[in-house]
Amino acid sequence: MSAPVEGAAPRATPAQWVEGARPRTLPAAVSPVVAATGVAAYTGGADLPVALLALLVSLALQVGVNFANDYSDGIRGTDAVRVGPLRLVGSGLARPATVRAAAFACFALAGVAGLALVVLTGHWWLLAVGVACVLAAWYYTGGRRPYGYAGLGEVFVFVFFGLVAVCGTGYVQTGHVDAALLLTAVWVGCLTTAVLVANNLRDLAGDAAVGKRTLATRLGDRGTRLFYVGLVVVAALALVGVAALTTAWVLLALLALLLLAGPVRAVLGGARGRDLIAVLKATGLAGLAASLVSALALVLA
Repeated sequence: MSAPVEGAAPRATPAQWVEGARPRTLPAAVSPVVAATGVAAYTGGADLPVALLALLVSLALQVGVNFANDYSDGIRGTDAVRVGPLRLVGSGLARPATVRAAAFACFALAGVAGLALVVLTGHWWLLAVGVACVLAAWYYTGGRRPYGYAGLGEVFVFVFFGLVAVCGTGYVQTGHVDAALLLTAVWVGCLTTAVLVANNLRDLAGDAAVGKRTLATRLGDRGTRLFYVGLVVVAALALVGVAALTTAWVLLALLALLLLAGPVRAVLGGARGRDLIAVLKATGLAGLAASLVSALALVLA
């Protein structure tokens, strides 16, 4: 794979830009909003325009962080040996500055949608939460001391794509955070974090070779595999808790987690490299399916 050259003419096609945005990660942005809106609907507080704005914020942040990671990893050279999806900077298909600008454009879109959300709901203190989300997105692999290189990526994913995204979406619709919403944040956060764990397990050898100290490189191969399974188990238990607090129909969402039977076997069976790409995809889709089923059950209840 060729090294990125700052002055080289960009060669990425529109299709490659779409691939560089990593659309397979988008379920991680949709799931929190869908699941939280289901809980809001159960209490009679669902607000569709507010939910759609929250969804736009979440999607823009997800694509923004994907481009930001592409840029930061690319200029550091940590994408030089890679098994996963196309990286625009690391492959030399786009100028680093162009990819960085794409990331900032996404963050700006998230900021505009977030401002509209704040104006609509009147919760001005959420502006600080929005700023924190953008900073977390950028400094995951950006800046002089990226926390993603310090083994903290999973913690921040759980916090921002679980607790913040779910509780924030529910709060702007109902004005409060209850136990059912908090448990929903836990199971959504666990499944989203499991996607990152599978990703880092796939890249474990390459990351270790270039000194990228992800949690996977710290836990080691076996520890990372057990961590993935543990996240799935905790997600299932939290779903049961939501059902106990709301309606038993939420238990149907556990059927969506059956999609993870194969991935769990693959992870425990020692799958590596490209074999883990299917695990990534299935984990994201299982989280989205569980969110849809849970939300539908709560709406109908």
